Parts: sequence; structure tokens; C-alpha cells
Amino acid sequence: MLTVRDLRKHYVVGHGPLGRFQHPDHVIRAVDGVSFDVVEGEVFGIVGESGSGKTTLARTMLRLCPATGGTVTFRDEDVFSMDATALKAFRRQVQPIFQDADSTLDPRQSVASVLEEPLLIHELGNRGQRHERIRNALDAINLSPSLLSRHPSELSGGQRQRVAMGRALLLEPSLLIADEPTSGLDPLVGTQILSLLLEQRRERGLSVVLISHDLDTVAYAADRVGVMYRGRLVEVIGGEAFSTGALHPYSRVLLGLEPGSAEQVLEEGVHEHEHVLETGCPYVDLCAHHLHKCHHENPPLREVWPGHFVACHAVR
Repeated sequence: MLTVRDLRKHYVVGHGPLGRFQHPDHVIRAVDGVSFDVVEGEVFGIVGESGSGKTTLARTMLRLCPATGGTVTFRDEDVFSMDATALKAFRRQVQPIFQDADSTLDPRQSVASVLEEPLLIHELGNRGQRHERIRNALDAINLSPSLLSRHPSELSGGQRQRVAMGRALLLEPSLLIADEPTSGLDPLVGTQILSLLLEQRRERGLSVVLISHDLDTVAYAADRVGVMYRGRLVEVIGGEAFSTGALHPYSRVLLGLEPGSAEQVLEEGVHEHEHVLETGCPYVDLCAHHLHKCHHENPPLREVWPGHFVACHAVR
């Protein structure tokens, strides 16, 4: 369904003329050569600490920001070369659910207006048909029709996230890209939102890219899990095996499977400024298992077991 190949998103932070004379520009490699596939009906989880590039990856796949390189293909169509008509159809089929519902719901609009807007943009149905769709969407996300006249500021965090989910489902997409859909919510509310998302996935046959820093959530919900570190995928593993079978040293430190400093990992994860392109493994300075070649060769993502891919020279 979705194919991502060597996707890159780099930002250049330039100096002034005098500073440039002494120092090269900084390059922030937020996404740096990511490749993976999402198949029909699958939940593909992406985990990693803050600053690992997860949100930038989602926004680049959705063509909300231009890619530096690589390709994203949706059902054999190149997303980056789509014209306006094809892109509109793509955005109906691939819907995002972003982390911060407050920033994606217009505070000036009522809930009814928020939900009707995508139907108007895509010219779906007459007024009566649109209202019927909205009522069905409210049933699906367990919200009362009495909330339609309210504004986002009058709703709880969980209710706002449900509205964001309902808005995405209204267009009957085939793929959801959910970026931290439970972040910032009370644990009980977050569990309800996740359960609702998985219920809709089962009922509608949806595929889902689930992005989160919550390892337990992704391990429970995902069929496969990709682990990101400093803009790169360092491991892809089945969801059931993730919690105990991860092999990359970074994954194992995150999961508590071997000693390591979580604070040190997090600090390294958010530091993405580089003067030159690294030739070695980005995790080498924190890795207890590094080899000589780790300093000089960037390890490719290779299959070590059927369906289990690891980017590490030390893993055999």
C-alpha cells in the first residue's frame, strides 16, 4: 500500500556572511534515508525518543513539507510527483491524526463546522448527506451529538482528540497516520483513544502508521515496529517480539533489556546538528558493543531473521 524508500528531510541552518567564512552551515538531518513498507490492514508502529525524526517523517510522507530526497509511493503512485487532482485524492485516502488536537482544530469553529469542513473541501454529498455522515462519525467515536454546537475550547482533551479522529474517519480513508494520538492525555483516556483507533481499524479494514514514544502502546497495538534514532530506522521487528526480542543496542536500552542511561540516550537523540555527513554509525559513541568498523561505516538495515531487520555491525 505505502512504500517509503531512502526518504530524507534535511534542514540547513545558515550562518551570517562572517560566520560562514569560518564555519560551514549546520545541517539538521531530521529524516536520513528511511525505508519501509506498510501493507493493507497493517498497524506499523514507529517509536523513538523526542528529536528522533518521527513527526518530520510523518509530515514528509504526507507531503506537508518537501522532501530532500527519496520517494513515497501510495498504491503505485509517486506522491511527490502528483498533480493537484491526484494529491487531493491521495489526501482523502491518507488522513493524519496529529498529536496536538488544539493546534489542528480551529477554535473559532464549532465542532459541527470542524467535521463538515473536509466534506465540503472534497465535495462529498449534499447538506443532508453530510449531516448523516457526521452523525455516523459521532457514533463511531462515542461522542454525543449535543457537542456539535460547542467549540474546541469547551471540550476535554480526550473529546478534542476524538473529534480529530472523527474528522479523519469522515473521508473514509484507507490509511491513517497517527502521530502521538494519546500523548498528553490522562492514561485512562489515552487507553480509550487507542482502543477506539484499533476498533475502527478492525471495522473499516484500515491500515495505520502509529507514531509514539510510548513503547508499551506500540508493542501492544502494532503488527510491526520500526525504531528510529537520529533520523534513521535502526530496527524493524514484529510487534509481538519487540518487547523481548529487539537486538539493536539502542532498542534494548530503551526497553531496559540491557544497562544504559536513558537520559544520555535522550540527550543524544535530540542533538541533530552536524557539520558533515557522518560515515559511521550515529549511535557509536553510546554503544557498549561497537566495533572498529562502526566508526567508519554506516550499518545498513539488513534482515537478520525473517521479517526482522537491524542496522548494526555487532548483530549477527
